[in-house]
Amino acid sequence: MLFKSTITLSLALLGSLISPAGTTFVIQCYSRLVDERVDPVVSPGILPASHVHAIAGGSGFSANMTYADARAAKCGTCNVEEDLSNYWTPKLYYKAQNGSFISVPINGDDGYGNLGGMAIYYLQRPGPDNDPLVPFPENFRMIGGDTNRRSFNSSSFADRAVSFRCTGTDLQTNGFPNINCPDGLRLQVTMPSCWDGVHVTAADYKSHMSYPVDGDYDGGRCPASHPHHMVTLFFEVTYRTDLFANDWYGNSQPFVLANGDTTGYGFHGDFVNGWDIPTLTKGINNCLDGQPNCPAETFTFYEQSDTQECKLAPLINEPVSGVLHALPGCNAPSSGPAEYTPPACPQDAALTKSLQTPPSHFNPAASTAATLPIGIVDLSTSKGWTYLGCGTDDAGNRTLNADWEGNNSMTIETCVDFCTSKGHTYAGMEFGSQCYCDNRLSADRAPVTGMLGDCIMPCAGNSSEKCGGNAAITLYQKCGAHGCAPSSASTTASAHLQSKRSRVMRVLNI
Repeated sequence: MLFKSTITLSLALLGSLISPAGTTFVIQCYSRLVDERVDPVVSPGILPASHVHAIAGGSGFSANMTYADARAAKCGTCNVEEDLSNYWTPKLYYKAQNGSFISVPINGDDGYGNLGGMAIYYLQRPGPDNDPLVPFPENFRMIGGDTNRRSFNSSSFADRAVSFRCTGTDLQTNGFPNINCPDGLRLQVTMPSCWDGVHVTAADYKSHMSYPVDGDYDGGRCPASHPHHMVTLFFEVTYRTDLFANDWYGNSQPFVLANGDTTGYGFHGDFVNGWDIPTLTKGINNCLDGQPNCPAETFTFYEQSDTQECKLAPLINEPVSGVLHALPGCNAPSSGPAEYTPPACPQDAALTKSLQTPPSHFNPAASTAATLPIGIVDLSTSKGWTYLGCGTDDAGNRTLNADWEGNNSMTIETCVDFCTSKGHTYAGMEFGSQCYCDNRLSADRAPVTGMLGDCIMPCAGNSSEKCGGNAAITLYQKCGAHGCAPSSASTTASAHLQSKRSRVMRVLNI
């Protein structure tokens, strides 16, 4: 299956943003941080969580994150710099006829390091009494939808808040549509908007919030138990189900959510507040319909290339994309109508680990084999080389330019061996099959501490390793006489690029 170009996908995504009536503003998450079994709303402090999520937002994300962690994020995958919140939904898979599961690309995934994201509409829905809208407080989090739901009740606002748009048609359903959608499938959820005014979360992770009690799920009157109206969040994420148009079989649609749901009724969205609250308040109060320039006058925006650079190293060493023999977390496909009970998963015992430093604090210079990102090899003992991180590259002005080779057997080890044979102190892997060497590393090309970058392409010679990406280079440095310490170049660059990444992150042709 082939992917469209990043530019085409980006335009298609922007073209789909037809704002619902009463839109205040849209948070456009051009990319996402990671796909992983982490959920600080439903399973705070627990690794792994029950199923895989596609996670967008600020790099402060972790299983036990706080508001302070969110605000300390070094980057974000969404377009507004003042919003370092996190937004996530369950990942979608195609269930093949042979029983395997294949991850469905999100609109924007190009296979070369760029990832698609999601859109979050901030909607003015004050209800029939025109209630004032309250901003999200510190440490606030919530969920919309129910992961264990496998049936639909038309009288339930919570059930009606989940929907699916068959893009390229006018069809919208509350469960998975049983037709091929020509432009993919857009998964949608409207979050509850009525708050009890006291709790920022709950033991059941949802009772502090409520949908309205009359009118409609996104515009009715709040119940007396939850009298405070918040801005209404509407999530949408588009999956390229059209890439599987020729792979349908049997009498029903072949897609399944990461939680094992084949109906779609168990789709859900999670939110953890990371906003600069005064800025959010200003946006809610000022950016009403008919004031199209308000967001530009209220918020500061990342460039789209900045959001692509912001990625986190997975904490859990398990495959969640590509072809899988089973859904992660032992989730079996289920169609209900009874509520789903997540199964015990003996395999998780081997994956469970004590909570460690959140991935946003990852420091390549201090890394050991136990803390290196998945797909990165510790060569400090075996070869005397240390991992620096993910740097940037330019096809017209290479970061490492002294020697290079390219082949379909490329691995991290073979590249380091090649650069060692040429007498160089820096080795870099790019685009899966390319190796570059040099004795100097420019500060403006060196990795930014705490950011995984776009180095997510599998090595051509070993798919379990990562060999850079599009305009992104996996960097190693030869250890010196005093051990595997980082060069001053990478340290200097971290501080420099942290404040202005957009100067060097551009869409480049390789």
